[in-house]
Amino acid sequence: MILVIPAIELHAGRCVQRVQGIDGFSYSDDPVEMARLWRKENARSLHVTDLDGAPTGTLPNADAIRRIVEAVDIPVELGGGLRTFEEVERALSLGVYRVVVGTMVIEEPEAAQKALATFGASKIVLGVDAMDGMVMMQGWQESSGLTALSVALNAKAMGFRRMLYTEVRLDGTLRGVNIKILRELAVNSGMRITSSGGLRGLEDLLAVCELESSGVDSVVIGRALYENRFSCQGLWRECEAGDYPYTARV
Repeated sequence: MILVIPAIELHAGRCVQRVQGIDGFSYSDDPVEMARLWRKENARSLHVTDLDGAPTGTLPNADAIRRIVEAVDIPVELGGGLRTFEEVERALSLGVYRVVVGTMVIEEPEAAQKALATFGASKIVLGVDAMDGMVMMQGWQESSGLTALSVALNAKAMGFRRMLYTEVRLDGTLRGVNIKILRELAVNSGMRITSSGGLRGLEDLLAVCELESSGVDSVVIGRALYENRFSCQGLWRECEAGDYPYTARV
């Protein structure tokens, strides 16, 4: 079974879900408590995105990120707005396990290579956000004019070993996962892949699991988890309400 990673998207200090990069749903005013909840429900890792930082190249929600890291005993992956070596260094200083970089790999490859050399490939992950086959940059505001595979192969040559792949047009839509693209990207790039965007429920999760032998070993899930689209989540809620002892504690 591949690793399921709950998503926490930060906007103005709240936990939200954007749809195709546009404001969508607000799930909690306290992202730290949301992180604790996912850990209580046995999450083994969390993926946090600073949505406010993605367009600006900064980390406006740094304090919330630090508090999330301190609140849970599992690895936290961070993306959004990391385009310089200094911002990568700052993000890791918050205590996150690893960071996701995308625009920096395309526009500042020397900085990306410095980050890899300094912190190692287990700490620096390639972020590939694709729309209509082209990789998007600057918080999904600009097209790079490059295909996902070309960016992946270039990053692999630089020393990257893992990528987080997001289908922009599917993100937050509950319209399903592009299995064909995921398979082609995994097979042709030879990188380990975390899938993100569009997953609707168990059927889609099982379809992604079929790609594990090709290199897709994890999936970031946001809206489908928040909206209880997995049958097991009903049990989780009962355990939480009844304070039963067989749920994982922090």
